[in-house]
Amino acid sequence: MSADSTVYLGTGRRKTSTARVRLVAGSGKYLANDLSFDSYFKHDNFSRRAAAPLTTADVKDKFDVIANIAGGGTSAQAGAVAHGIARALLKFNAELRVTLKKAGHLTRDPREKERKKPGQPGARKRFQFSKR
Repeated sequence: MSADSTVYLGTGRRKTSTARVRLVAGSGKYLANDLSFDSYFKHDNFSRRAAAPLTTADVKDKFDVIANIAGGGTSAQAGAVAHGIARALLKFNAELRVTLKKAGHLTRDPREKERKKPGQPGARKRFQFSKR
């Protein structure tokens, strides 16, 4: 990586996953924890979802993506990477905001796992009722 290249940073989150994303001008190499997206995300849908903001902004082959991902499962990690890429693209060009916002890439998915309540087997499940 040359000294004069500009790096755009973005942090994405979903559920308990966090992705620190760096966008560097390049040829379109995507790395997640030092592996390519296709080998890191076992299913095509996850790698496609992770790279979706680049497709929406039409800059798929202009940037190299380096993502450090921690926590959560594969689906949440893909969502976190997409969120991080979208935030980094905003730093590259603020005019992309309308396009990314309309596609839903800038909104953090607020859904989290609900806590288990005391006296119950799960978050919502109750023990089986017995009249006698």
